[in-house]
Amino acid sequence: MRYHSAIFILLIAILGCQPKETSHAYTKVAIDPIFEDSVSIRAIEFLDDQTLAFAGSNGVYGTIDLQTERLRTNVQRYDSIVPEFRAVGHTRSDFFMLSVADPALLYKTGDKGKMQLVYKEEGEGVFYDALTFWNDLEGIAVGDWVKGCLSVLVTRDGGQTWQKVPCSNLPQFEEGIGAFAASNTNIAIQGSKAWIITSNEQLLYTADKGSTWKATKLPISITSEYLGMYSLDFYNELVGYGIGGDFSKPELNRSNKIKTIDGGETWQLVADGQDPGYKSCVQYVPKSGGSDLVALGYTGITYSKDGGSSWSQLSEEGFYTLRFLNDSVAYAAGRNRIAKLVFQ
Repeated sequence: MRYHSAIFILLIAILGCQPKETSHAYTKVAIDPIFEDSVSIRAIEFLDDQTLAFAGSNGVYGTIDLQTERLRTNVQRYDSIVPEFRAVGHTRSDFFMLSVADPALLYKTGDKGKMQLVYKEEGEGVFYDALTFWNDLEGIAVGDWVKGCLSVLVTRDGGQTWQKVPCSNLPQFEEGIGAFAASNTNIAIQGSKAWIITSNEQLLYTADKGSTWKATKLPISITSEYLGMYSLDFYNELVGYGIGGDFSKPELNRSNKIKTIDGGETWQLVADGQDPGYKSCVQYVPKSGGSDLVALGYTGITYSKDGGSSWSQLSEEGFYTLRFLNDSVAYAAGRNRIAKLVFQ
């Protein structure tokens, strides 16, 4: 009994030393530009804890060494076309970038430092919005409505080949439905699950890495062309948050913020009629227990410490997309720049 009691006491002591996840209660953010050029950047990705990769307009892509801030850039061309990239992803061995419009061009890291074209799609309406990976073998990309359904690509071999999901395997949406290619955050992944925010009042969901799909009705009302959900993030398999608005009327703050605590089975409209209005990207702050979120857009940077029920403006500096390196440092990209953000 004494032996078992000692083990129990030791376990309690160890668990008691574990840092408790809670709100960081940030009140300000310091912004340090690390890359400035005439390029629009809506897609960034950490390849590891020391390297940030990006791709943007004018065919520009590259990496930044986060320790030295050394920059490497290149320009990708396809014949006479200079693609615009708004989606990137990575596995442990490769970096991927996907262009938006016809023709859609999906590249991966190739031999001798050159990018290799692994998927091409041509046709009326072709427009891809986001890209990410479940693991080093399985990944997914989403695009707009083409010939009867949303465009969904899946890879099972580490991005060497990509297959388009047949319309017969997808829920049927209205013609013209797609997603807003604003920040490469239309797709959120946890475990084998994926949730995809669309440009209408529905969300697309798979629990088995894209083998089967279903649609979920969201508690929002879309009354104009550019109004809808632009970005989605999940803290874990249960807690998620979506944000959007109308980029042409950024002051509108209704029907643009939603939350789930049951893995997307149900969604609640939150902070309705409260700021912020339009935002293009939302991300959970790590180690916050799902309490802290940062949302940004060309309208500035906002922060929530109560799970998205209320928000405060931290900066008027405009960006398009954001990724957290740790619980206080993030990197944001936008028009003509990438910057390091330190939250305090």
